[in-house]
Order: sequence, then structure tokens, then C-alpha cells
Amino acid sequence: MLKGIPSILTPELLKVLMEMGHGDELVLADGNFPKFAHPANVIRLDGHGIPEILDAILKFMPLDPYVEHPTIFMEVLPDDPYKPEIWPVYREIGAKYEKDGLRELAINKYEFYERAKKAYAVVTTSEAALYANVILKKGVVKE
Repeated sequence: MLKGIPSILTPELLKVLMEMGHGDELVLADGNFPKFAHPANVIRLDGHGIPEILDAILKFMPLDPYVEHPTIFMEVLPDDPYKPEIWPVYREIGAKYEKDGLRELAINKYEFYERAKKAYAVVTTSEAALYANVILKKGVVKE
């Protein structure tokens, strides 16, 4: 144990966050995320939801200020009337740590899966909310 580090950030996840460089991407995947969209690095955080993980990560990992959209959501399918209830929660968390918020973009689910395969790592969760998957692009640590 260390002081000031949320216990949800496991040693494996902390190691990955420390290894990641500027521009590397991290996927926070909901409980329905398919295996085919995983890169080699997979961190399991079963029993946890994405909001609590996102909050813990953004305390330590800045988002990339040099790209327009450092946060990527999975777009709702065209014929699906569902409005993602979790996105405003993500935005509220992002506003706590990033002066311009998450600056997100929603992309087609199949583009999302292809991008996820190329990510530095995927954090799998037990998140049950629909369209909860999110990709974070790491920024430069200036401190």
C-alpha cells in the first residue's frame, strides 16, 4: 500500500499507466466488451464500474492536450434510440481533472473495436451501462 493512491489502481494497472507514453491509448471496457477487440495487455478489474476507475486514473494521467479529441466514446448504433446515461457522468469526472473537460468524440462501434485492438492496454470491468466503453489518449506529464 502507498499513501494517496486509490486502492482501485492495482499494481498491474499502475505499472501500465507508468509505462504508457504520450499518445498511447487506454481502453476502459464495459462488461459486454468482446474479446476480439483486446490488445495483448489486458487488466481485469472485475466488480468495478468505469466511473470509479476513470476518476482514479484521471487523478494521475493527463489527457493529450495536442489532439482535438483525447477521449473516444462508442457511438450509439443508428437505429438505437438509447441515450447513454453514463456519458454525463464521465464528463463530470473529466471536468474535475481537465480544464477543458474530456473533449470527446463518439465513433462507430466497429471503428472503436479496431482502435481498441491497437491500444496500449484494455481495462476490463463489470460496468453494466450501455455504450460505456471509452478510450483515453495519454498526454504529457509536465510536473
